[in-house]
This record gives sequence, structure tokens and C-alpha cells, in this order.
Amino acid sequence: MGENIDHKSRNHNSSNNIRVAFFLNVGFTIFEFIGGMYVNSVAIMSDALHDFGDSLSLELSWYIEGKSKKGADHKFTFGYQRFSLLGALVNSVILIIGSIFIIIEGIDRLRYPELSNAEGMLFIALIGVAVNGYAAYKLSSGKSMNEKVIRWHLIEDVLGWVAVVIVSVVLLFKNIPYLDPALSLLITLYILWNVGKRLRETLNLFLEGSPVDLDVEKLNSRIRSLDTVISFHDFHLWSLDGEQHVFSIHLVISKDNSIDDLIKLKKDIRLILKEFEVNRCTIEIDFDKGDLQGHDW
Repeated sequence: MGENIDHKSRNHNSSNNIRVAFFLNVGFTIFEFIGGMYVNSVAIMSDALHDFGDSLSLELSWYIEGKSKKGADHKFTFGYQRFSLLGALVNSVILIIGSIFIIIEGIDRLRYPELSNAEGMLFIALIGVAVNGYAAYKLSSGKSMNEKVIRWHLIEDVLGWVAVVIVSVVLLFKNIPYLDPALSLLITLYILWNVGKRLRETLNLFLEGSPVDLDVEKLNSRIRSLDTVISFHDFHLWSLDGEQHVFSIHLVISKDNSIDDLIKLKKDIRLILKEFEVNRCTIEIDFDKGDLQGHDW
């Protein structure tokens, strides 16, 4: 019997949050590009190019996240939740490519250091921290892999602008042009490490691996400990999008059990699955001596 255990809507509006982040990012990218030209900062101009890529990524995520809310139909009987994973995968690749570009730019700036208008850099950086920080905050409650990856896009930008704030303050008092590219490289490597983790999680879900935050062995043990259950097989646990988890199992019980016993068993399993935040389940029950083999309760 297939069931949707949790009928409540998500406690966050991911599409609206991504939309807010998208418009903030586009607006700031335009401001950043003009400001970078004004203060003659190659670093800010490079970051404007990076933010432009982020904007394209956010636009894609906005579309995909909206698509993922579409209900089930004859083409996708589980619904479109896995489109969110597609967005996470694409965004991870874009972020990795953008980070490689920043690393190359940072190395080049270490070889050929340049000074920029420190006062202008500080002004733009403070606005950058505020805008990207607010956009990251809007996505802080996101649970889907798509939102988590996008949040790392924005956190990367926030950390980058914090580095620019520090560098611009130092440059107001002392000429150390190597600070900017050095900090940028450290931050980018840190972001790449986190994006790598998210990418591994996303690929795991794409391959229908068990959600990394669920203890599969513990769930197995809890079901095995139920008095009514003699044995079970076809134990499967996977996730549609990192948030909506799906479970199926084939139970074997004694033929002496009544309908009330079956109802209680079903209820007990549902309560266990609720503890593990599993949203959908399919349970098939067979009697031990094969009286009703393959009967679906």
C-alpha cells in the first residue's frame, strides 16, 4: 500500500526565496560592474563576472524549484521533486567552474599585483556584504539540495566581500597588494571543499542512495524488533530531493494475525518512519506459509 505520510506543506517557500535572491543578485551585479569600472578594480570587475554567472544559476534554480513543486502526473508519478536535484547538480558545476576562474585570477594577481581605490572598494564591499548576506539569510531555512547549493553560492559571495572589506581597510593605511588575491584563494578553496560535499550528496541521491542524514541500520533494527514481524525483505530507502524521503518494504508475518493486528502493525511502522522523517511508504505483507503470497494490504 503506497502512502504519503506527511500531508503538510513545506514550512518554507523555496521558490519565493530563490526569486528574492535572484533579483538581489542581478541588481547588485549591475551596480558592482559599474562600481568596479569607477574605482578601477580588476578584482571587483572579476567578481561582477562571477556574480553574473551566479545570476544565471539562480534564474535556472528559480525555474527548476518551481517545476519541482508540480504534482504527480502520468509522466512523473512521484511528482517533479527530483528536478530540484537537477538544479543542485547544475549549480554545483557552475560554482566549481566559477571558483576555478577565481583561483586562476587570484594566482595571476599574486604574480602581477595591482592597487585599486581603497575607499571605493570599501564602499562597494559593505553593500556586497549586506545584499548577499540578506539573500543567503532568505535561503537559510531551505532543506532541498537545490537551496543548500544556492546558499553556498551566496555564502561564497559574502565571504569574498568580507575579505574585500578587510583588504580595503588595510590598504587605506598600508600598501600590501598581495592581501586581496591571497584571501580570495583561501576563501575559494574553502567554498570548493563545501561544494564538493554537497555535490557528493547530490550524486548519491541521483543514484538513489540512502539519505546521508538517516541511520538506515537503526531503522532496520526498529522494524525487526516489532513482535508481529517474522522477517522482511525488499527493504528500500531513498530520497526524491534530499527532503522528501521514500520507503518500501515486504513484511512476512504469521497467518494467525488478525486484521486488527495488521492495522496495528501498519500504524507502528508509520510511527517509526515519522521519527526518521520519511514522507512516503509502501508496505507489502505476506503470511508466513504463503497463504496469501503477494497480497498487498
